Amino acid sequence: MTAKEVLARLKALGSDSIKKTLIKHGAREPLFGVKVEELKKLMKQLKNNQSLAIELYDTGNADAMYLAGLMADGSKMTRQQLQHWVQKAYWSNLSEYIVPWVTSESPLGFELALEWIDADKENIAASGWATLGSIVATKSDDDLDIPALKSLLQRIQKNIHTAPSRVKYAMNGYIIALGSYIPTLTDTATKTAQQIGPVTVNTGDTSSKVPAAVDYINKVKAAGKLGKKRKTAKC
Repeated sequence: MTAKEVLARLKALGSDSIKKTLIKHGAREPLFGVKVEELKKLMKQLKNNQSLAIELYDTGNADAMYLAGLMADGSKMTRQQLQHWVQKAYWSNLSEYIVPWVTSESPLGFELALEWIDADKENIAASGWATLGSIVATKSDDDLDIPALKSLLQRIQKNIHTAPSRVKYAMNGYIIALGSYIPTLTDTATKTAQQIGPVTVNTGDTSSKVPAAVDYINKVKAAGKLGKKRKTAKC
């Protein structure tokens, strides 16, 4: 299937109501408004087609860009390609999910994430924090720089309340990831979240809420799932 054919399929799957919802959350034209479950079905037909994934992301179509991230194998992408993707990730579904999911699969993921969290651009900095969270969720603790990851909690505690909204959201997600996936840091992450207190994020005209980090970590702990890693960050 060519990129043109995929776009035609996406157009047929589009919904005006989904499109309106996505635009409320930050998406912009061009897009058709395709449900994620439909994108996942299409992804199963197109998986292992790396070149098509790269081409679809460059269409600029929000649905196609999300699909591209589901398809792409981040371990096969170059630094230049990953940098290009984060630069083009203009809204949260791309910058805080698709790009981090793909980047976390790359051997360059940790290095890039640390670069991105220092970015002046809100979406890129958010991508950095979300990428770190995805790495924590999927990599063995033996493969992680635990001291470096722990030290970032101090940075978050100091800066989260003055950070841009999407960076706040991603920082909060990072605390949750550390507390949920690295048992030796659960107490530290929980204490950090308690000291930070409620995190307020401007989510615009949407019903989106910021997960309470302490409550989230405690639920994971109560379920006996602390430290249970995921095979992939993609979902």
